[in-house]
Amino acid sequence: MSGFFQRLQRLEPRRQQAFMAALCERLLPNYAFYAEATGHGDPKALRVVLDLVWERLAVKDARIDFDRQAEKLAELEPPAEDDSFGARRALEAVVAISSLLDTLRGDSPEAVLEVSRTSRGGVRAFIELTEGEEDGERLAAIVREHPLMEDENGFQDAVLEAVEGELGRDALKALRRLGRNEGVSNLGLSMD
Repeated sequence: MSGFFQRLQRLEPRRQQAFMAALCERLLPNYAFYAEATGHGDPKALRVVLDLVWERLAVKDARIDFDRQAEKLAELEPPAEDDSFGARRALEAVVAISSLLDTLRGDSPEAVLEVSRTSRGGVRAFIELTEGEEDGERLAAIVREHPLMEDENGFQDAVLEAVEGELGRDALKALRRLGRNEGVSNLGLSMD
């Protein structure tokens, strides 16, 4: 894994942003599920913020006030008192997009690692919740070998390979499609 993180850190900022944007795409359905189940949050508003990031990646001179977008994002967080599993996954989506905005607003060298770990962490939490294994070593093995974790690792590898290549308009569109993953989140959930 350390080789993976070194490759991530060596990427120029725009490539890191494209990597994070693709991961954020896959986190959005988790937020939408939470919003639908609880009535808290606004998936469309979250979508708009992420769409603006993609626009900026495609059009370098796009004039977008990312400070204002960060303020809007803060309003989309689940209520602080909600400590449910769904709220934590929804918060991960907001925090990941917020980390991405930090890189667009200035210097945030750790953001790309945070977003990668956040996405993996959500998958780990879901597996731990669904497997209910008490033994720590056994649980670690289950998490490592679980199809969802294998899928997450494969997905992040594919995104990293994509952003290491040519990143023109078509490549960005393909990356975005990859991130959208046909509407299936990193937890294997789909709104369809």
